[in-house]
Amino acid sequence: MTVAAPEAENAAPDTLSPDILSARRVLAAEAAALDALAESLDGPFVAALDALAGASGRVVVTGMGKSGHVARKIAATLASTGTPAFFVHPGEASHGDLGMIMPGDAVVALSNSGETPELGDIIAYTRRFEIPLVAITSREGSTLAQAADVGLILPRVAEACPMGLAPTTSTTLMLALGDALAVALLERNNFTPADFQVFHPGGKLGQRLLKAADLMHGGDAVPLVAPDAAMSEVLLVMTEKRMGCAGVVEAGRLAGIITDGDLRRHMSAGLLGCSAAEVMTRAPKTVSPTMLAAEALRIMNSKAITTLFVVDDGRPLGVLHVHDLLRSGVA
Repeated sequence: MTVAAPEAENAAPDTLSPDILSARRVLAAEAAALDALAESLDGPFVAALDALAGASGRVVVTGMGKSGHVARKIAATLASTGTPAFFVHPGEASHGDLGMIMPGDAVVALSNSGETPELGDIIAYTRRFEIPLVAITSREGSTLAQAADVGLILPRVAEACPMGLAPTTSTTLMLALGDALAVALLERNNFTPADFQVFHPGGKLGQRLLKAADLMHGGDAVPLVAPDAAMSEVLLVMTEKRMGCAGVVEAGRLAGIITDGDLRRHMSAGLLGCSAAEVMTRAPKTVSPTMLAAEALRIMNSKAITTLFVVDDGRPLGVLHVHDLLRSGVA
């Protein structure tokens, strides 16, 4: 999608093409419906959260047709935000997949009318085995809403389709309500960016959620010297480890750092006769192993430095180089 020119954004409605006017009507109708949905949330929404959070098993999301497509997305969103969930097709459920739903699970069933016949077997199954059932529907008096333990009733709004037939506004409301459930559960469970990274290890999002410990050089690759080490020894360590720095360790803790910049600042005929403690920069900036790599990169940029030592209680665990962050796609 391209960005509209300013004059197009401010164009009078009567100068816009019918296509743009149609699209705006759809978006305005759905935006108004979402506002109505937000205002309608009350006790049943909290009861639905209680039912889903109280499930010792998984959250099973189901629906037929367009509602089924939305149900798949809701299940995927729940699963990726810390609530184990999966989708069961109502038709397949009637032919053996009911065995995928177990005591301890909770079921979320989507149907705009609340009268989808294919949901009948799943509804009956949840009632027989006392499996919590949350309904998302537009009709409070429907079969689904009446059978459910908790009914989340969508506002009665017109579909954006001019014929009022194609599921448009109703599916938007279902999708948004599913997102609201997933995020509310995420916040109840104190789901952190670190937890999110576990479920999203690939792609740009996974790269942004890498931690310092994931990218640091550890073990023998860490350039470390003692405070009384001669600068001739420090130079050998810096050359061998190829990190552009050396950490000065005293009593097991990082006391300072020597960088290429420190070498330039102390360049003189007597440099090699100095000790590491005489040249080092004391109390260097460090990061914890659990810090997000993106935050470490921000620190590097703000301090105009290229390396950071990763420490735990002052003890050096590794060293992080800006090149590793950039290669990993963190930027």
